[in-house]
Amino acid sequence: MNRESAIEKAERLIAFDRRYGGTVCGVDEAGRGPLAGPVAVCACIMPTEIPILGIDDSKKLSEKKREELFEKITDVADYCVVLIDERTVDEINILQATKLGMKRAIEGLKHTPDVALIDAVKGLDVAVRCEAVVKCDAKSYATAAASIIAKVTRDRLMRELDVKYPEYGFAKNKGYGTAEHIAALKNSGACPVHRKSFIGHFVGAKAQGER
Repeated sequence: MNRESAIEKAERLIAFDRRYGGTVCGVDEAGRGPLAGPVAVCACIMPTEIPILGIDDSKKLSEKKREELFEKITDVADYCVVLIDERTVDEINILQATKLGMKRAIEGLKHTPDVALIDAVKGLDVAVRCEAVVKCDAKSYATAAASIIAKVTRDRLMRELDVKYPEYGFAKNKGYGTAEHIAALKNSGACPVHRKSFIGHFVGAKAQGER
C-alpha cells in the first residue's frame, strides 16, 4: 500500500473541513496536562486555495517541523492565541480553563466563522456552531493548524520560563511531570508558575515564598 503523499494528506484534511460548509475555524489547545505553565488555546481559520503541505496533528511533528510550519501558517491564517495562566487553572480547573481559552480565542478572530471544529471539548458558550470531534487535530486542516500554533506558542514560553526558573528543566520537559521535574519539585519546592492543584498529586510542595 502506498504511503499518503503530502498533497493527498492536505487534500484529505481540507475535504474534512469542507463537509461542514461555510467558514471553518479549527480550535485546539496545548498544555492541559503539565504541572506548570499556562494552557495555550488557538482558534484558526485557514485559506485553502494554496494548501500548506505538512500540516498535521502537532504531536506527530518534530519541534523543527512545527517551528517551520508555524511561520507559514501565521503568515496566512486568521488566528487568535489565548493563554490561560496557572492561577486560573487552579481556580476553575483545567477543563473550565480550556473552555474559557477556546471561547476567548474564537471570539478574538477577525472574522466570525460559521462553524468551529474543536478537538473533543464540548459545551462552549459561544455564538458559533461548535462541533466536538475526537482527534480532530488529526482530521481537520484548520484544527491541525491551530494545534501547531498553540504548541509552538506554549513551547516558546516554556523555554523563556526555563531561563527564569532553570532548576525545573522547563525547556526540556515543557512543564510535564518527568522524573527530573518531580525530583526538582521535591528538592526546591514549587515556583510561581506551577499549578498548585496539579503538583499536590506528586509532592507536597509549596510555592516559593510560602515555604
